[in-house]
Amino acid sequence: METKAFQKIYTKITQITKATCSLDAEGVGYEELASVNGRLAQVVKIQGNNVTLQVFGGTEDIPTNAEVTFYGRPPTIKVGEDLAGRFFNAFGDPIDGGPEIEGEEREIGGPSVNPVRRRQPSELIATGIAGIDLNNTLVSGQKIPFFADPDQPYNQVMAMVALRAKADKIILGGMGLTNDDYLYYKNVFDNAGALDRIVSFVNTTEDPPVERLLVPDMALTAAEYFAVDRNESVLVLLTDMTLYADALSIVSNRMDQIPSKDSMPGSLYSDLAKIYEKAVQFPEGGSITIVAVTTLSGGDITHAIPDNTGYITEGQLFLRRDTDIGKVIVDPFRSLSRLKQLVIGKKTREDHPQVMNAAVRLNADAVNAKTKLENGFDLTDYDERTLGFAKEYSRELLAIDVNIDVDAMLDTGWRLFGKYFEKPEVGIREDMTKKYWPKKND
Repeated sequence: METKAFQKIYTKITQITKATCSLDAEGVGYEELASVNGRLAQVVKIQGNNVTLQVFGGTEDIPTNAEVTFYGRPPTIKVGEDLAGRFFNAFGDPIDGGPEIEGEEREIGGPSVNPVRRRQPSELIATGIAGIDLNNTLVSGQKIPFFADPDQPYNQVMAMVALRAKADKIILGGMGLTNDDYLYYKNVFDNAGALDRIVSFVNTTEDPPVERLLVPDMALTAAEYFAVDRNESVLVLLTDMTLYADALSIVSNRMDQIPSKDSMPGSLYSDLAKIYEKAVQFPEGGSITIVAVTTLSGGDITHAIPDNTGYITEGQLFLRRDTDIGKVIVDPFRSLSRLKQLVIGKKTREDHPQVMNAAVRLNADAVNAKTKLENGFDLTDYDERTLGFAKEYSRELLAIDVNIDVDAMLDTGWRLFGKYFEKPEVGIREDMTKKYWPKKND
C-alpha cells in the first residue's frame, strides 16, 4: 500500500469475480467509492479488513496487482436549480452535452425521513389519466407501482404522467432503457416545452447493469433537495424496478450469497423499501410521490419482485390491453390506490366517490354479462346495456390516452349513466342524481 494526496492506494487484489473484487484494506467505509484499475467501484461488503468492491464496468482484464484507490466518500450528486431540464447518467454526470452542474454536493442514499417529520398525505396529484384520477387517485407522498407486462407501453404512460401531473418537479429514474426509450423521453419532454421542470437520470441497456443500482438514489437525492430545501411537490418516476432488482441479483450472486425466492437476494424487501419509503408529505408543504414501473414476467404477480413491492407500496396500477376497444387501459379491478379516500370527494367534487363506485359496479355487471354470452346463455336487456356502457367506459375513461381533468371525468361518467341506465339502476344517492343527472334523460 502507498499513500498519495491522502488517498490510500492498494495493489494486491485477493479475489476477482465477474462483478466484484476483494482485497485487504484498512479504514474503509461501507458504500465508499473507489477506483479499480481506473474503473469506478463501490464497497459492498466488509469483513474485518477484507473489503469487497462492486466494479461498475465489470472486472474483465483487471489483474490482481491493479491499483485500487479509495476515495474516502460514498457517491455524491451536486444539487441546485440547475438540475432542472437536464439528463444525467447513473453517476450524476451530464449526458445531454450541457455544462457541469454548479451546486452543493450531497451524499446519495441517505436514510428515510424521520416519521415525526411526516404528515398524512392529503393533496391530490392529478395525472390527467382517468383510469388513475377517477378510480385510483394519487395522493402526494404516496408510493405506487405500475404492474405491466414487458410489451405494454409503460414508458409512454410514464412520459404522459410526467407531462400532465400537477407537480412542481418531475424526476425520472430510467433503468435499462433502450436508446430508443431514452430518445423518446428526451423528444417528448423537449417538444412539450416541459424540460424546465423535469430532471432525468438514465442508465441505458448499453451501460453496465450494476450501474442501475445508483439511479434510484440519484433521483431521490435530487427529489429531496427540491422537496426539503425548496418546499416543492416532487413526483419521482422510476422505470423499470424489475431491471433494478435483476441488477441486485447479479451482484449478490457474484458475491456467492445464497439466493432467495426467484434467484433474488434475501435483502430484496429492504432494498426496495429503502427506495419506496423516501415517499413523504412534509408539514411545510414539500412532498415526494413515487410512481414506479414493475414489469411482470409472463404476467406472474407472485414473482418475488411484484410480491415484495406490493407489501411496501400503497396499492398498484395495472395496465392491460382491452381487446374490445383495442387500447391499453388502467384495469379497474386489479388496480388499487389505498390512499385515494383521503382526497376523493374532499379535494375533488363531492360526487367523485359515488360516480367511481357506481361505474366500477356496473362494469362488473358487464363482465358477468360477457361470461353469460361466452357460455351461450341469453342476455337480458340490462345485460345488453351494461355491455354497451362498459365499452364506452373503457374507451372514454379507462384508456391511457384519455387526457381530461377530474370534473370532466365525472361529467363523462354521469353522461354514460344517463345514456344506458335509469336512475335506480345506477344506485347513487338521490341528492346526487338530482344535482348531476344529465337533464335530457329526465
